[in-house]
Amino acid sequence: HKLSVAPEIDIMEYCRKEWRGNTPVAKRMRKGYEAVAQKFASIRRVRGDNYCALRATLFQALSQATQLPSWLQSEDFTMLPENLLSKYDWIKQWQLKQKLGRKMGEISDEIKEYLILLRKKWKNISEIKRPIEKQEACDKLFKNEEEEYSLYEALKFLMLNTAIELYNDEKNGRRVPVFSWLLFARDTSSNPRQLMHNHLNHIGHSGGLEQVEMFLLAYALQYTIQVYRLYKYSTDEFITLYPNDPEEDWPVVTLITEDDRHYNIPVRMCQETML
Repeated sequence: HKLSVAPEIDIMEYCRKEWRGNTPVAKRMRKGYEAVAQKFASIRRVRGDNYCALRATLFQALSQATQLPSWLQSEDFTMLPENLLSKYDWIKQWQLKQKLGRKMGEISDEIKEYLILLRKKWKNISEIKRPIEKQEACDKLFKNEEEEYSLYEALKFLMLNTAIELYNDEKNGRRVPVFSWLLFARDTSSNPRQLMHNHLNHIGHSGGLEQVEMFLLAYALQYTIQVYRLYKYSTDEFITLYPNDPEEDWPVVTLITEDDRHYNIPVRMCQETML
């Protein structure tokens, strides 16, 4: 099996290989990588299909997990597909990964399996104390295509659930984060049903995550996603946080992107930044 997340290499070595020329873009990228190298020693390349934002985020979350997030512990977590399908018939059109000829009744069972798998893997990996063993367990998981892609389906479903909650909160006059307005201000996703049809169903197949969906992913996982956006080097968007006003108790994962489409992951914090 090929690993979805390549072994680590030195950040500056990677940068020199990728950005040799003297164009303004290459110079900016090199400066960006130099800034990241102040904090992180190495980079791991993430397989570049349309799941890469989910892959990079989940890999980082699992590789530093020390406990099961509270939302994964809740009793009704695995009942989510059943509960949502009983209220929203349109979820039957959820696009499950490449299995044709599936009967309608199976969709909630299948998503439930994915959610159970997510909880199990997160629990197992978070219980591993030694960093090297934890890393090995993550590498092993991200070599197993069947399991890996099932986990992305679970994440997408959690994003749908979060979107439904935000949409209903706003309808009921509760305060919602600004990105939620932006999410539902798009012509293609003015409600959760459209979001599912036009966006979530396509993630991993014909498209990746758009910026506003990075916020949705962060809210679904209750993680702050910090991204070094290298092409924005020397602007105030160079380091972008999703959400930009994170909850204090949310753990932080860090990603790197050159173009907001493909994400890699920085690893090995330099000693002085850890202290």
